[in-house]
Amino acid sequence: MAMGIFASAQEACAAATEAQKKLVREYTLEDRDRFIAAIRAKVMPNMELLAQMEFDETGYGRIEDKIAKNTGAVMLSQGTEALPKGMYATDKGLTVEYYAPYGVVGAVTPVTNPAATIIGNGIANVAAGNAVVFNAHPGAKKTSAKTVELVNEAITEAGGPENLFVMVAEPTLGTLDEIMAYPSVKLLVGTGGPAMVKTLMTSGKKVIAAGAGNPPSIVDETVDLKKAAAGLLGSASFDNNLLCIAEKEIFVVDEIFDEFLEEFAAAGAYVMTPEQGKNVSKLCYVEGPDGGFVANKKFVGKMANVILAAAGYEIDSDPRIAVYVTDFDDPLVHTEQMMPIIPIVRCRDFEEAMERAYIAEHGNLHSASIWSQSIDRVTAFGTIINTTIFVQNGGTMAAFGVGGSGTNAPTIATPTGEGVTGPQSFVRRRRFCMADGGNYLL
Repeated sequence: MAMGIFASAQEACAAATEAQKKLVREYTLEDRDRFIAAIRAKVMPNMELLAQMEFDETGYGRIEDKIAKNTGAVMLSQGTEALPKGMYATDKGLTVEYYAPYGVVGAVTPVTNPAATIIGNGIANVAAGNAVVFNAHPGAKKTSAKTVELVNEAITEAGGPENLFVMVAEPTLGTLDEIMAYPSVKLLVGTGGPAMVKTLMTSGKKVIAAGAGNPPSIVDETVDLKKAAAGLLGSASFDNNLLCIAEKEIFVVDEIFDEFLEEFAAAGAYVMTPEQGKNVSKLCYVEGPDGGFVANKKFVGKMANVILAAAGYEIDSDPRIAVYVTDFDDPLVHTEQMMPIIPIVRCRDFEEAMERAYIAEHGNLHSASIWSQSIDRVTAFGTIINTTIFVQNGGTMAAFGVGGSGTNAPTIATPTGEGVTGPQSFVRRRRFCMADGGNYLL
């Protein structure tokens, strides 16, 4: 098998445990930075390969967007510079507070972003000093295996330990149970819905969980509508709306509603007729196990024209996004659809838009955006929506360095509160104290 790929969870965990011991005992922080640089140098020339593999295996998204997404995970991720440290010095002594590795991390990767998640979490954990055992989604196991192989090759070619990142060749729920129970696995990381989060929580171990979201966006009458239309199209259509942070529904105030719709169409959005919107949206959701609605997996990540064709509407173009005007009680407004089919709701005024956006977000505390020049409105909405990611006058990706300032991370931990993760998320706080005035220079 390829480097880092094992037939059983036990073998994978044992190999990662040994590799992590070598990392912390035989290598320095400078070595970790060198390994991260090697990963970047190794993975960047393989971006097109990974994007094509991911598309062929999953059928999700757009290849050109996957290249950009994976590039962000490589080039905008943080290294050892993100590890916090502190010092307390008085005449009573010296205490140094630093952050040490957990050891071995068990990670669940999603089918929607396999390469980006492995690369991004891989770099963060190299910086933190951890090894990672990935239980990849079975629907993306080939792409995941190739990514793990490339990362391992980069590290070993740079003189680092073998099997710092490993995965089970045939991942199942059973292999996940084994990974969670393995003694040296001290931290669990996962991306997915409530069921995944609940599964990890049963382990009794520390969990960093990235849960579901349904990011709303508000457009008010003070904004540059051309800029808002172009920004929302770029963000909500990216990789066919697979990203959890991407806007899933838009609330527009009545005063500029028609003008905004015209600008959206001019920017490249396909504006459906009321009949098309009604019939297409019905394909995008199904009844969930709890009686609510969830995304129809058959159409997750598919092209807009493919979904339109499935509803009986053949079009001779490939629009990045298709939108339709609908009522607030439309099930798609309240569903994390992960498709380039976006409902737009007309609102009486900003207050109604804010109220509706708050309800549609469903308390996930994930992501939201607002297009407004009024700082008072931005503040009001930011206060009530209380999301981990909140962006003014830009797509939500701006918070990750795409059109704004920020670092990239594939795991946005909303249920467990870590937010945008990085090396600082995968370490534990320690203190070393030289007591009774020891080694303190007056």
